[in-house]
Amino acid sequence: MQMKSLFKVSAIACALTLVGCGGDIQITPTVNDNSSTTDNSVNNSNNTVDNGATETVECTSYETEAGTVEGAFDGLDCLYNDSFASKNISITANLTFEELPNGGIHVFEDALLIGADGRKSEGFEVPVNGPTMTVKPGATLAFKSGEAIIRIARGAKIQAVGTAAKPVTFTSAFAYDRHDLEGNGAQYADWGGIIINGNGLTNQCTNAQRAASTCDVGSEGITSYFGGNDNTDGSGNIKWAKIWYAGSGPRVGGEGDDLNSLTLNAVGSGSSFDYLHIHQGFDDGIEFFGGASNIKHIVVTDTQDDAIDIDAGWQGSAQFLFIQHGTVTTRDGATAYMGNNGFETDGEKNGGDDYSDAPASFPTIANVTVITTDGSSVRDGDPSTAHKFDDSIKTNYYNVLDVKTDASNGTDCIAFSSDGLKNAAEITFNNSVLACASEFADATQMPANMSVEQWYENGGVNQRVGGDADVISADGFSTNTSSTDVTISANDLSGLDSSFFDTVDYIGAVSDQDTSSAWYQWVEAAVTAANND
Repeated sequence: MQMKSLFKVSAIACALTLVGCGGDIQITPTVNDNSSTTDNSVNNSNNTVDNGATETVECTSYETEAGTVEGAFDGLDCLYNDSFASKNISITANLTFEELPNGGIHVFEDALLIGADGRKSEGFEVPVNGPTMTVKPGATLAFKSGEAIIRIARGAKIQAVGTAAKPVTFTSAFAYDRHDLEGNGAQYADWGGIIINGNGLTNQCTNAQRAASTCDVGSEGITSYFGGNDNTDGSGNIKWAKIWYAGSGPRVGGEGDDLNSLTLNAVGSGSSFDYLHIHQGFDDGIEFFGGASNIKHIVVTDTQDDAIDIDAGWQGSAQFLFIQHGTVTTRDGATAYMGNNGFETDGEKNGGDDYSDAPASFPTIANVTVITTDGSSVRDGDPSTAHKFDDSIKTNYYNVLDVKTDASNGTDCIAFSSDGLKNAAEITFNNSVLACASEFADATQMPANMSVEQWYENGGVNQRVGGDADVISADGFSTNTSSTDVTISANDLSGLDSSFFDTVDYIGAVSDQDTSSAWYQWVEAAVTAANND
């Protein structure tokens, strides 16, 4: 019999409990002996609302050989210390996090690792049906440590699916006054972000390793393993969700060894990520290492490094991406610029015959707006750029609007590395607008034996209108569809895969003619929140 601590609470009791908490509460999660039939529920007869109704609050629990491990309820929040979840505990049972009443949240001191992790090359067997972590609409998971990550292992799944009215939230515990004892508020790098490890293809493994089922790539930041030979693999879904204040700077491995807000390591097309708002991450918003997962309706605001980072052979699709670089006020009161690249796109970690089964990244991306600044990001000092192309990348872009109104400090919208030029003929923009005060970091580069201007214009299907063009509507984020500065038409995307891509009649991520749609309202709420943060 599974025993759980049940608490009956009311809004009045929660308020009294909150007022009475004057310090950091340390409560060890309960471990119940399953052999006992004792009723561990607590019944406070004062915890009733005016109409006599009661609410049952049940913190998340799971089974171990020692019994039931569960969070501890403090009268408002469910608290989980390192006896429940940590970097040393891989939880192999299903978990469900419910929305808590009266604004309660689930608070973690350490990492939350779902599923067993190991190296196949050392005999580890990836479970066919590993555990699933379910996060219900309206639930909030908040973390108190920069080392605290959510890691979904190969074979495990995450099902964090909210609604427009009740999104799921992953955030810093310091965003809540009752957990912010120093009173400094939440900020980037407060926690580590979400890492999902899949069984998809990545050119970080050789063909021989995939054939022998020994593809084990160590993830960035905090080591766990990913990779396989199934680009249709599914690791679950995240939809209608916010991921705020996550990530980290370079760790023990130096530059490039970082934690992102959302890392998709060889995650296959069986997973989807839709209606996300990623804000104030300290590395990338979303980083792909191979795989073929798809993303749609994504907002990334004020993320220190790249909003979208593509690497190691990603073959997925994306539509409706709104990216805004900006500034934040740090805890010491300084103003910091946030945002290196809207897109940093890398084709391969390794190339050649030994890696041919996992070719260079070649995604299709449609309906994008990138609004850059003229600043340099707080961590790296790198300029705010819309696109950086590197490592043999290939991409088809449709209906992209890149914006830079000021380039006084020498920033640009598009940059190539030398390796980024290798497949420049297969980096194509279609029906896109470059509205940038300074367009190219190096206008002398000649990808595909032409000037960068000719390369971008692509025979006249795209348009360069300069940084003064009237391309953004008065709301500050949607495309001004009545602008006389833009004379080209959108691509309706009817020639793309209709099972994923929606047909459209506008350039950019959001149309100013679409104000009643869920997507417009999602972006509007995200941009408003970011600008006020």
